[in-house]
Amino acid sequence: MTVEKAAFSLPELGWRNAFMQQLSVEELDKSLPVRVLAVHRASLAVVGEGFEASIPPFFGEDEEERATVGDWMLIDRETHTPIRILDRNSLFKRRAAGEGRRVQLIAANVDTLFVVSSCNQDFNVARLERYLALAREADITPVVVLTKTDLAEDPTPYRAAAEGLMPGLFVELVNAKNPDDVARLMAWCQTGQTVAFVGSSGVGKSTLVNTLSGGDQIATQGIREDDAKGRHTTTHREMHRLAAGGWLMDTPGMRELQMTDVAAGIDEVFSDLSELAQTCKFNDCAHETEPGCAVQAAISEGRIDADRLRRWKKLSAEEAFNAASLAERRAKAKGFAKKVREITSSKQKRKSTR
Repeated sequence: MTVEKAAFSLPELGWRNAFMQQLSVEELDKSLPVRVLAVHRASLAVVGEGFEASIPPFFGEDEEERATVGDWMLIDRETHTPIRILDRNSLFKRRAAGEGRRVQLIAANVDTLFVVSSCNQDFNVARLERYLALAREADITPVVVLTKTDLAEDPTPYRAAAEGLMPGLFVELVNAKNPDDVARLMAWCQTGQTVAFVGSSGVGKSTLVNTLSGGDQIATQGIREDDAKGRHTTTHREMHRLAAGGWLMDTPGMRELQMTDVAAGIDEVFSDLSELAQTCKFNDCAHETEPGCAVQAAISEGRIDADRLRRWKKLSAEEAFNAASLAERRAKAKGFAKKVREITSSKQKRKSTR
């Protein structure tokens, strides 16, 4: 990554009063605020006012205290070693793929989330709902961007399906290679604003990045003809400077996005169902065969799609399971730390009595 030194002021990098209020006078004298523009395996690319460098990764005691792209950090003014991560305005995370329960941080301090899908076989309502729940949980504006409109016979049904996912949702149809189409996204990309792109591989995220940035900053690859699936082209998370003055985060494709601590976001995306559920006869209604179920009544009357109920229940169950697993893991970690402190204290006491 190449960034001209002294090219940006802190506000241009997305600095807000909320970050300044976290700093003490002493910290202002001895440290520099920098933003993480890229995360590599062994380093972080950071930039501040008149400053850029590659520094070691930052790891805290808790899983969410690791530095991720978009973070604001304090580094020592002389040695440039990381000191701490500033409290985030927002944080996207997921449970990492596999059997473990480790939380994987995706991006921090995002203002707008572009949820990218394409007008072909990749379009998947359930996947879009997952991303929307993540955005609303973080109180971030989601914008659904439907790409490959030039390859679809009629993109209108795709737009209608996306708009029906939640009230007031912004949906844009674009040909990612057409600058005039992509220009409609610039309203969310002004100076100091940060946007992130999520979506499965092959939907055109890389092409959008290049068009918005006015160059070929990242590699792109075509889709496979047999199933319209894309190949992964992004191997690490990083931010790109936009011509309009904002910053664009590019993240690897995530086919197995899972929900953790996003119950409120799910309820907002499925507000029609969550509101109906409040009027069911029984508080613990499972919305299946119980008498007085307002949700099943709405389905019978054609006001609610049965598939939407199925997706809501699936996401809610997944979120509850992952959140419980995370809470259990945190409790075990705290218990282990307490045990270590007790052993250390006991050893010190024995030494002092000798």
